[in-house]
Amino acid sequence: MTVPVVNIVIEQGTDYQTIFSVNNSDGTPSNLTGYSGVAKIRKFSDSTSFTSFTVGIGTTTGKVTVSLANTVTASLNYGRHYYDVIITSSVGKKTKIVDGMVMINASESI
Repeated sequence: MTVPVVNIVIEQGTDYQTIFSVNNSDGTPSNLTGYSGVAKIRKFSDSTSFTSFTVGIGTTTGKVTVSLANTVTASLNYGRHYYDVIITSSVGKKTKIVDGMVMINASESI
């Protein structure tokens, strides 16, 4: 399965949220009951340091919500970063559902 690439933009010092849909091969929403998720921003794709998103799973809707509080985005360095979102089933199967670049826009107000 090819992992979709979705580039996102985050304004430094603001709350951020986006929702990704996980669908079955027939296009219907996946049942994500028992799943957990992690999502991380890294300056470089192979960095060991990262910032974690908060991840919410819509069990029967196939929706995965990732968010960051304004206090977290305020601490991110402006510029290009990388992120990915990985969900794990109740039996331990890990699936990367999306990855891409994150552009952190600087804010003069923070």
